[in-house]
Amino acid sequence: MAQRTERADALRNREAVLAAADALFSESSSPHSVSMDDIAAAAGVGKGTLFRRFGDRAGLIGAVIASRLEPLQQAVQEAQDVGRSSPQQRVLDLLDASLRFKIENRRLMSAAEDAGLSSPYQAEHYGWWHEMLRAALDQVPGVHDADFTAHALLAAIRADLVAHLIDDQKMTPEVLRSSLAAYIARVLGSSSDPRGTRKEA
Repeated sequence: MAQRTERADALRNREAVLAAADALFSESSSPHSVSMDDIAAAAGVGKGTLFRRFGDRAGLIGAVIASRLEPLQQAVQEAQDVGRSSPQQRVLDLLDASLRFKIENRRLMSAAEDAGLSSPYQAEHYGWWHEMLRAALDQVPGVHDADFTAHALLAAIRADLVAHLIDDQKMTPEVLRSSLAAYIARVLGSSSDPRGTRKEA
């Protein structure tokens, strides 16, 4: 009984920390300015609890990103499972969903990199996006290496590139999404012409 109570307390503490961290990162103009002390105080736990549960600042930020991603991943999975769109459209929908998330969370993802979060390719959510994209690309006629193509397309929406284009190059999110859609059409069009067979002159 005592162990069960301890596990419940630990779960509540984890949820409280994630909720507090998410709120503070959302309210702050720069996630870099949010300290572990700030998060512990807002969550009503000791600072040591943060380090025991998440290891370090990078681990905590990574957990916040994962918690924000979860509802999006569920929605994307459900849409993909329905399968009413063409494979090309499913590829676009997947990449657009990922891009929109990175646009909205670019400062937090940048803070994660600065805090020492490991390579994005080692992140669990990268593997999830890659597998979903690879499966969609497998259905696109003319794509001969879906695994590599998925990696290459995801590289076009790396979080640091998204932050650079929007914050440094002042590209609007709408223009960035439109540019991505045009790029995907060219990549897939080079494998299979979506307009159909060209007529001979």
